[in-house]
Order: sequence, then structure tokens, then C-alpha cells
Amino acid sequence: MDILTQDFYARDTLTVARDLLGREIVRVLPDGTRLVCRITETEAYIGRLDKACHAYGYKHTARTETLFAPPGTAYLYLIYGMYHCLNFVTEGEGEPAAVLIRGAVAVENGDIIAKNRFGCKEKNMNAYQRRNFLNGPGKLCRGLNLTRAQNGLSLTAPDGGLFVCAGQPPAPGAIQTGKRIGIDYAEEAVDFPWRFWYG
Repeated sequence: MDILTQDFYARDTLTVARDLLGREIVRVLPDGTRLVCRITETEAYIGRLDKACHAYGYKHTARTETLFAPPGTAYLYLIYGMYHCLNFVTEGEGEPAAVLIRGAVAVENGDIIAKNRFGCKEKNMNAYQRRNFLNGPGKLCRGLNLTRAQNGLSLTAPDGGLFVCAGQPPAPGAIQTGKRIGIDYAEEAVDFPWRFWYG
């Protein structure tokens, strides 16, 4: 396994957000089963200047404390009281920045991921379910059975149950860039082209 190291995450957040495309999230269940997804969409959040970031202006709260952790830490939070979102902390420790994983495709044990999402095997998903399998942060976390229980895990340790492998990054020309989704409150940050996707 070619697990991404802390040095990968300890870089400019926009660079990491682009570079995470095509990488593979590995979720190891308690029984040793591996759920693997390839990242297809990301968004960058940078607290020092980004009003869409939970820790904008270096705001410390119980919720945001993980954003100040060392790079390569998993930051999971709950939105709308029901959906979890997976983020990877970036830049240097104490600098609140992270990449939100917005979308992915199943690579290994898709049947388990599909059962977590829809209660059926991957081959039995209907057209609507296929289109909406893992194309959102809450959907991805549900598919991988990720909750706040994984908040603060190191992504660089194979024994933590959650890590990221090198995968197959797309060609630079295949990557698209645009505005982030669902941040209408963020004033000028609404227009930052900090969402990246391919496929």
C-alpha cells in the first residue's frame, strides 16, 4: 500500500485539493474488510481568509479544534443534524485549513458501500441510485460508514482504520474548477474557484 504521507497534506490547500483527485480513500472496518473509493471531487477551505471555513479568522470552538491539528488529520463534522462530512486537514499545524471530499466512486467492496447507502447490492441499484451513489459529502460518509467517531484520526497511519493511497491521479487537463457549493453566506468567498472535479 502506497499510503500518502503527512508531507502530502502539509502543502498549500488548493494544491492538495487538486492533487487528491484520483487518490483512493481506504476505510478498514473492524473485521478487516476494506472499503475503497476513488476521489472525484474536492473543495478547499482556508481559515485565514475564507469566510466559508468553520475556523475563519482562526476561530477556535469545540467543533473546529481538529482543523488546527497536524496535516493529514481527518476532520469530520455533522451538518443539518444528519449528514457527516469528511475533510482532510492541510498546511501546517495550527493553520486551520482542510479539503472537503465532495464525491467519489466505489473501487472495492462496492456491495457493502451500496448496502450502507441503499440497502442493496451495487448491481441492484436503480438508475437514480447509480447517479446519486457517492456524489456528495454526506452520501460518501454514509457509504463508508464514517461518523464523528473518526474525527481526529491520522490519515497517515495504516492501523487507524482510515487512510488514503496514491491511486491514479487524472491528467491535469481533465480537472475542472468552479465555485464551491452551499456557501451562499460566505460573502466574497462565494466566488472563490476552489472546487475541483473530474470524470
